[in-house]
Amino acid sequence: MTLSADQTLDEFRAAGALLEGHFILSSGRHSPVFLQKMFVFQDPARTEKLCRALAEMAREKFGDIDIVASPALGGIVPGYETARWLGAKAIFVERENGAFKLRRGFAIPQGARVLMVEDIITTGLSSRECLAALAEHPGEIVGAACLIDRSGGKAEIGVPRVSLCTLDIPDYAADALPPELAAIPAVKPGSRAIAK
Repeated sequence: MTLSADQTLDEFRAAGALLEGHFILSSGRHSPVFLQKMFVFQDPARTEKLCRALAEMAREKFGDIDIVASPALGGIVPGYETARWLGAKAIFVERENGAFKLRRGFAIPQGARVLMVEDIITTGLSSRECLAALAEHPGEIVGAACLIDRSGGKAEIGVPRVSLCTLDIPDYAADALPPELAAIPAVKPGSRAIAK
């Protein structure tokens, strides 16, 4: 099953997950568009459809995968579902003293082929932090996969990646907002601040 970028966005639209307004992203940057992926993930059939397509894309690019690893919290659901379609184990990293670590007895054995799966890539910060935590363990990180890359492919994460949809959604520093965005009250819907 393959999905085009437009079909992927249609799934987000149908779930009410493609929001427009003035949003403060987890990175602290401001954007006129927010992808509320949890509206997608509350629907198991929609999540299965997207992650099955992502798994096929990842398999085609990277070959067999033994372990899918994701950053908590947003990456857990798509990581698990993508792993299911890859026939791989699903694990996740979570913050411990502010840094991502493998916990809960999760391990990456020597020789395991590891794919990092994210929900949305914006600046790539969570992906880089997750990959750094995974690199502390044996195994081979073969690449990364995400549902939507909203950086237009510009976010550097240090490994090859695939995405169902690549968008170039503008984002701005708080002190460099265009007037039309500055005129709208800002909302911060992300979860990174919750984890602190």
